[in-house]
Amino acid sequence: MTSVLIADDQALVRVGLRKIIESEPEIRVAGEAADGEDAVTEARRLRPDVVLMDIRMPVLDGIEATRRIVGAQAGTRVLILTTFGLDTYVYDALRAGASGFMLKDAPPEEIAAAVRIVASGEALLAPAVTRAVIEEFARQVPTPTPTQPLAVEELTPREREVLDLLARGLSNSEICDQLVISEATAKTHVARILQKLDLRDRVQAVIYAYETGLVAPGTRP
Repeated sequence: MTSVLIADDQALVRVGLRKIIESEPEIRVAGEAADGEDAVTEARRLRPDVVLMDIRMPVLDGIEATRRIVGAQAGTRVLILTTFGLDTYVYDALRAGASGFMLKDAPPEEIAAAVRIVASGEALLAPAVTRAVIEEFARQVPTPTPTQPLAVEELTPREREVLDLLARGLSNSEICDQLVISEATAKTHVARILQKLDLRDRVQAVIYAYETGLVAPGTRP
């Protein structure tokens, strides 16, 4: 059973999300929070598998709440719900450790599916969407000096290739085609990359690659 904490400052939104979650036999609502600070407190108390997190909330916004929750609880993952689409708040939330985002007006079945995906340990965003989010905002900051981070030196040459393709927006199946490897091998490489670089999921790997200068905005595989 997957437990979910709903964090949104609008009571009607919380009611709607609760109805969506409670209609799913394998997902339950562990609790609710009306602001970011309450979300952090309830996440600590309830230890949910997933937090459905609004970005713009009083007292403490969803970005800082996400940072505090994922920093303290490795087993809790955050799914951002927003009405604003690909804006800088979404990017900041992903940087803070969120595992993906959904628009609040998404169909109920998509929101429920998103909870299951995030709870399973996967990042929600499709690789191409992840890339679009990161590239849009990576262009707004100075390109870092291309110095290879020490952690990258721990990667094998093949893992470095996989990281490069992953950061450029390729899915596992596309990585398989590019490198002529099996999907199981690709998944193993991705898992080892995340472990060696101490990253939560492939969203964080894409951000890492752009922000360390391993990949530049606008480049193609």
